[in-house]
Amino acid sequence: MKEKLLRIAIPLIIALIVVIFQRVSAPKIVNEAGRTARLGMNPQQELSLGAQAYQQVLSESRTITSGANYEMVKRCAGRLTAVTGEAGKNFQWAVSVVESNQVNAFCLPGGKIVVYTGILPVAQSEAGLAVVMGHEIAHATNHHGAERVLQEKTANTLLTGANFSLSGTDPRQHQQIMGLIGAGARVGYLLPFSRDHESEADSVGLKYMARAGYDPREAVEFWKRMSAQGGGGAPPQFLSTHPAHETRIARLKAELPKAIEIYHAAGGK
Repeated sequence: MKEKLLRIAIPLIIALIVVIFQRVSAPKIVNEAGRTARLGMNPQQELSLGAQAYQQVLSESRTITSGANYEMVKRCAGRLTAVTGEAGKNFQWAVSVVESNQVNAFCLPGGKIVVYTGILPVAQSEAGLAVVMGHEIAHATNHHGAERVLQEKTANTLLTGANFSLSGTDPRQHQQIMGLIGAGARVGYLLPFSRDHESEADSVGLKYMARAGYDPREAVEFWKRMSAQGGGGAPPQFLSTHPAHETRIARLKAELPKAIEIYHAAGGK
């Protein structure tokens, strides 16, 4: 009995020691949202990874380099990146417009921005576009990608420890238990972090657009349009990487008074 307990406990103890080392040795920052975060990559690694991913996206896409939409995206990106301050000062900013029906945009680690033309009808205006781009830029300046790398490492280390600790059990039971643990890690650990990142990006992005002179009230209207775009088919919030549209809109409304003050200070009316 004692040997069996040791066989179960030792891999878990080793996994916990590795997790502690991973977290203690990880770079630590206070992000744009004011939260202390530990990262799975250093800034140079982020820049390198972002540049590689950006080139891959461009090599597989048809980009637009002229026209009204291109000029609007470029102008909006310039205004937003100019107000990221210390958080974005070492970024290698670049922006591309990809011709695609995807309703999407993203900002890679290090400041590489991609906007798909499919999101422009939902944005409806440059202020609507600023909602999207401010949100995506905030993911990068908050180093959410690097933080996710550490979270994945932590989860994978603990899952590996659990896998070894169950190595002597019945194979079918082993598979069932690991499936439950994996699902628990996803729903109880990884997804909440992802939703927190989305909420932080909403909050910081709202400030960015206000600093850049875009009316932050447009954020609420944009997410209402996104909600209508989804047709109500989103999964339950606890199973999603993103907050429910209703939750997101309610949070943005609560943050609007401070954002409007920033907007007025930037010369907005």
